[in-house]
Amino acid sequence: MRQGCARWLTGLAIVTGMVVSGLPALAKETTEPVNITSFSGAYLAARVAEGDNDLDSAIAYYKQALAFAPGDTSLQQSLMLSLIAQGRFEESLVYADKLKTVPDVERFSRLALAVGSFHKKDFSKAEYWLKLSLESDLDRLISGVMSGWAKQGAGDPGEAMASIEKLQGPDWFGLFKSFHRGLVADASGLPEKADAIYAATLQDTATGAAAPETWMRNAQAYASFLARKGDKDKALSVLDQAEAFAPGKVEISALRDRITKGEKIEPFVAGPSDGASEILLDLATALNRGGGEPFVRLYLQYALALRPDSDAALVQLAAVSEQLKDGEGAIAFYRRIPASSPLKTLSELQLGLNLADLDRYDEA
Repeated sequence: MRQGCARWLTGLAIVTGMVVSGLPALAKETTEPVNITSFSGAYLAARVAEGDNDLDSAIAYYKQALAFAPGDTSLQQSLMLSLIAQGRFEESLVYADKLKTVPDVERFSRLALAVGSFHKKDFSKAEYWLKLSLESDLDRLISGVMSGWAKQGAGDPGEAMASIEKLQGPDWFGLFKSFHRGLVADASGLPEKADAIYAATLQDTATGAAAPETWMRNAQAYASFLARKGDKDKALSVLDQAEAFAPGKVEISALRDRITKGEKIEPFVAGPSDGASEILLDLATALNRGGGEPFVRLYLQYALALRPDSDAALVQLAAVSEQLKDGEGAIAFYRRIPASSPLKTLSELQLGLNLADLDRYDEA
């Protein structure tokens, strides 16, 4: 099952990466957009800019093309996806609304509208947007877990956990489902349920080998939960298991240090927006195996829109930018990582390397 999950994740990343990007990703070459006086010229310029990973120029040219064909849903889709990929989320909502009933793109348009509803704490509307007419296994897991978090936000954690547990799909769903059920219980003040679910997820090392980052985040969440309960020894034991599973993770070392010193430990997920962000981050990280970077970047940007201070999402976005030969983009993401983050030292090292690659030695 572990190998099947890994093959599926890798295959999906490659296929969906080609679908989203359309053109191969090249080193980023940013140029100032020029005014183009024909539809074909603007469209071609947009596609070339997108292929060069110059998304700001692609956006400008797609907007010019739309001026000639304002009802073209294919153009609206390309523009919406470029805006999301570039982190211009609020701008994308105009086009997401136009595309909300177009089946081929609703996995992105309705997801964007659901994220907007989470921002407004309109959880019933978020659930509405998460109902898709066409969905893959990945779509079903994302929409199902996010719907569960919407139920939690609406004050029904029991139904939230039950709905996540009932999600039908391949065996690899299990790790993500159990992790998020534990997070829901924890965020909802249900310590006995949270303890039992976190512990069971920690024992699932077989599935964890196919999505190790998610397994490790469950370990962090569980240790944080135990520390807040006052069970320091058990929390440190969980971190021992995490260290044995994947040695050398700075997040684990930093959490161990804080627990040992008796510092206040914040909840791993504070509420529904954080939880919805987490499932997007978890799946994007699992998919980031090479070949699907444009697709991974989309889901990471959704995650960041829900949780703008997410150091994990920022580091992943920086890594994707590096894979796409976009040093400037990587630098921007690394600079956004909070000083309090355990990933700050790593980000500063990577920041210096990217600056050096761009011959900006005075800033490195």
